[in-house]
Amino acid sequence: MEAYTDFASVYDIFMDDVPYQQWADFLAGLIERYGVSKPVRRDKETPDKGRGEAFYDKDASERELLDTEKNLVLDLGCGTGTLTELLYRKGYDMIGVDMSQEMLNIALSKREQEESDILYLCQDMRDLDLYSTVGTVISVCDSVNYLLEDEEVLETFCLVNNYLYPGGIFIFDFNTIYKYEQVIGDTTIAENREDCSFIWENLYHEKQHINEYDLTVFAREGELFRRFTETHFQRGYSLEEMTDYVEKAGMRIELVLDADTHKEPVECSERIYIVAREVCKKAEQEDS
Repeated sequence: MEAYTDFASVYDIFMDDVPYQQWADFLAGLIERYGVSKPVRRDKETPDKGRGEAFYDKDASERELLDTEKNLVLDLGCGTGTLTELLYRKGYDMIGVDMSQEMLNIALSKREQEESDILYLCQDMRDLDLYSTVGTVISVCDSVNYLLEDEEVLETFCLVNNYLYPGGIFIFDFNTIYKYEQVIGDTTIAENREDCSFIWENLYHEKQHINEYDLTVFAREGELFRRFTETHFQRGYSLEEMTDYVEKAGMRIELVLDADTHKEPVECSERIYIVAREVCKKAEQEDS
């Protein structure tokens, strides 16, 4: 069974302790400090042209078209759209991409409820296909760890670089080898809620640095509970490996942080943030 199918229906329940607002604040701070994307004004009396709408306006100037691209923020591996919505509320013109239609269906429900204007696309990040460049790409909550082969990471990073506006930034996090080897590998985690429960069994494959986890979920449906299972695979990476992928994809590292301390990573860092910048297009523009 594919990951994030049935599990999508209970994903937000089990993620209710995730500090999404803190993440959104932190990411917005990084975009403001390192990025080219700016929050857009949303006034009902003077609506902005969001999600590339300027591309379809015959009267739009070239400057408007470029600003539209520059101010787009792509949430790659957006899941149920919680973080996407929070960044939208901060004024960013958001696009969300995820390969799970079940997860996106929940994101679409949130969009309707919040009356937001987010474009959601069902795509595999390894086959990313956008209609324009974007000023910022974010990919957090260990989405990159679902890429299990060197070639898949490099291919994805090259696509990100291809769709970044000149000088745009890519902000992503990843779980380290240390986390899988020393923290969650070969452990069993269980949680019991009133309407749903889960058992999360981890099996770490040391040679491949791949963590296999089997999820068994019991979710209430009326007076009964339905049981379903999913198997997920994630690969741990070292900072050296990720730095190499970024540079081979044509981007430049701007910042590296421990995701928990927001300081320089150490040997026991479990999750790491990287901010990388697109440099090739900017250099081409300066040379022309």
